[in-house]
Amino acid sequence: MLPLLGLATIVVLLGAILSKRMSPLVALIIVPIAASLVGGFGLHTSKFVLDGLKSLAPVVGMFVFAILYFGTITDAGTLDPIIDRILRAVGTKPTRIVMGTTLLALLIHLDGSGAVCFLVTIPAMLPLYERLNMDKRVLAASVSMAAGINFLPWTGPMIRASASLHLPISSLFDPLIPVQAIGLVFVFGMAWTLGRREEKRLGYSSPAGSVPIPERKLTPEEKALRRPKNFWFNIVLTVVLLGTMVAMGEKIPPAIVFMVGLCIALLVNYPNVDMQRKRIDAHSRAALLMAGILLAAGVFTGIMQGSGMLKAMAQAAVGFVPPAMAGHIPVALGLLSMPLSMLFDPDSFYFGVLPVIAEVASQLGVPTVHVGQAALLGQMTTGFPVSPLTPATFLVVGLCGIDLADHQKFTFPLLFGASIVMTIACVLLGVFPL
Repeated sequence: MLPLLGLATIVVLLGAILSKRMSPLVALIIVPIAASLVGGFGLHTSKFVLDGLKSLAPVVGMFVFAILYFGTITDAGTLDPIIDRILRAVGTKPTRIVMGTTLLALLIHLDGSGAVCFLVTIPAMLPLYERLNMDKRVLAASVSMAAGINFLPWTGPMIRASASLHLPISSLFDPLIPVQAIGLVFVFGMAWTLGRREEKRLGYSSPAGSVPIPERKLTPEEKALRRPKNFWFNIVLTVVLLGTMVAMGEKIPPAIVFMVGLCIALLVNYPNVDMQRKRIDAHSRAALLMAGILLAAGVFTGIMQGSGMLKAMAQAAVGFVPPAMAGHIPVALGLLSMPLSMLFDPDSFYFGVLPVIAEVASQLGVPTVHVGQAALLGQMTTGFPVSPLTPATFLVVGLCGIDLADHQKFTFPLLFGASIVMTIACVLLGVFPL
């Protein structure tokens, strides 16, 4: 009874989200509660829900304050000198331009928002691509690779994986740091290759500076928020926060790190109380939207685990997996995770599919953390910039002025290659023991 009820719950959840009959927030709350009542758990459902919410409170806190922090220092203009210097440094040599585009997107994506990354990077670089007649698919591919490889502790996939599997973010992220570094080497190597290909296609021979470099223009509202005198302070503060998260993630919860960081950033950059309120208001919508989804996911995972549906499903599925193949589950998921982004949106995968895979693997002796890490190698990380299930994909093609099919055909192999390289790196570095 329980395995069938659990399967039906996940099928209904996926169907409601993928068909867009319900928003993820609504589906993650209504579907599991209904399933729990149908299963006869009655008032025990409320206990399952509360247990799920309590387990996610630290993750929700970190995400909200990370968004507010990075939004505040971006408003203060912390990234402006870096952006302008990259634009001046790339000149008109296609290889430098593509490499610079990748670096710029990587830096802008520090806030964890793909939309912000694309909205800042593409308009800044597009005039240069157009003046030199460079292939705009290369622009789309370079920003997609940089954003896709940059799965930091406060990015959506990492938060979702932590929430759905009830694992500390540090246990997922820290072992993947060298793996991500190898992925970055691959990304910049491919950016260099794309730039060289463009040079050959264009017959490049012009000296740097022969074509004027486009200048970024800020609106009066943006200029009023800039605090150029605080550039180095904001840079040092950000480095200290990130270093604290990596070095002391087990001792100091990331939520506290970003809480304190946000307070310091606001007091230094915007000492006026009214300005502080406006900065929080400006970024609270994005933060609270994701916080709501995460809390709704707590309802789903709390009920699935508390009712025993998840464990019952896993026990039923264990019989179909040969014991000799159990140790290869993380590697197989790592290789498949990027293509799965074309089939599942992040909420349905991380909250509906991943917990079942993790429970099956756990009952076969495979640590849950390895399953979560395998998913992060591609599922809505390298996969999100080409997935038709995320608005960011349409933002990329819209800003670049290219067709979705052309973008997917050109960029998919590059992003898939990054996932394969990182999966192999996990094996070679011992993250996934064979």
